[in-house]
Amino acid sequence: MGLIQHKREAYWFYRFLSLGYDRWVNPLFWTPAMRDEALRHAALDDPALATLDAGAGTGFTTEGIVDRVDAGNVTMLDQSPHQLAKAAAKPALGACPKLLGDAERLPFADDAFDRYVSAGSIEYWPDPQQGIAEAYRVLRPGGRALLIGPVEPGNRILKALASTWMLFPPEADYRAWFERAGFEEVELHALAPDWYRGRSTYAVAVTGTKTGSDLAIQHPRPSWSADNVSGAGLQDLTPLERLRFAGRFVLGSLAGAAFVPIGAVLSRLRR
Repeated sequence: MGLIQHKREAYWFYRFLSLGYDRWVNPLFWTPAMRDEALRHAALDDPALATLDAGAGTGFTTEGIVDRVDAGNVTMLDQSPHQLAKAAAKPALGACPKLLGDAERLPFADDAFDRYVSAGSIEYWPDPQQGIAEAYRVLRPGGRALLIGPVEPGNRILKALASTWMLFPPEADYRAWFERAGFEEVELHALAPDWYRGRSTYAVAVTGTKTGSDLAIQHPRPSWSADNVSGAGLQDLTPLERLRFAGRFVLGSLAGAAFVPIGAVLSRLRR
């Protein structure tokens, strides 16, 4: 498990990253062209579709969704109040319901949505299978899920940095998670920003359809929830636990900071 692949570490990681997320992160990792290509596979073909954006963050992906679906029908969920505060300031997202919550423990009834979208969130899920099982649960029969996430780098240096930072699974894991959750018609679509010219896949958009109402798997829900998101529970830690948290947070953040420039250099050297 990556050092930032924990709820508490991810909360504080985005506490600071939210300050420049739209300006500095999206242009490198998650571009408008990538977003449009990914959303093309989500079947957002009706403005009335009840749509969930899980891990919505600052609303960059949501902005693409509301170009296709009425904003009032698009629910944004994220564990970071700082990211959602940035989203709330965007006029196009004003009508979207916004909730603090956990993608692995969705605060919605079964069969609540027609579409499920999650972009750039699975990297921080301690239990990806649980999160995808939740996506299946809240979709109505006939509903479609779209999940965008990174893929394990082929380069040894990048692979080491990625695994230290957060979750970068092999492509096969995405398919297995979706199929175990009960999704059918599972497809993977490669995505990459312009700067990435490596020989391996950079990221994937995974789609699947819920054809029935039964759950293929049921995992125990984790105890963490949005109820204790304020302060991310640091006050409950012992001094030693706080020291360990600080070490994981700093080392994981440094690995993440190094990943982008090193990846850019190595990918261009291969051209």
